[in-house]
Amino acid sequence: MTPTFGPTLLAAATAPAKNAPATAATLSPDVIRQLQNFQFAHKSGLAGSAPWLTHTFAALFLVCAVALVFLLAVQTTKQEGLSGTIGGRVESAYRPRLGFDQQLARLTSYVALTMVFFAVLLSITGI
Repeated sequence: MTPTFGPTLLAAATAPAKNAPATAATLSPDVIRQLQNFQFAHKSGLAGSAPWLTHTFAALFLVCAVALVFLLAVQTTKQEGLSGTIGGRVESAYRPRLGFDQQLARLTSYVALTMVFFAVLLSITGI
């Protein structure tokens, strides 16, 4: 059952309280000015003096994040797991040229390390 709002209930809800003050509270111009100039976030020295640099770091971080997602999506899965370990995969000391999968894995690790570097840099700069 839903409540109905009749004219008496609506009038009682919109009527002023008996002990309410007659005037509305307003802020002084000084308080309004202080609230307008109030900064909600603390900026580091680098973020305050060179915001273009911190925003460049943020852009490079985002580029690395997108590249890492793309590289991880492109890689093929290795189906070796425990069976490859028990089976005794033969590896020699001779290292031929890296194939496409190995080059992609190496590039992915470099991009991941670069992204971590920019994440630490952004946390230090305070953006």
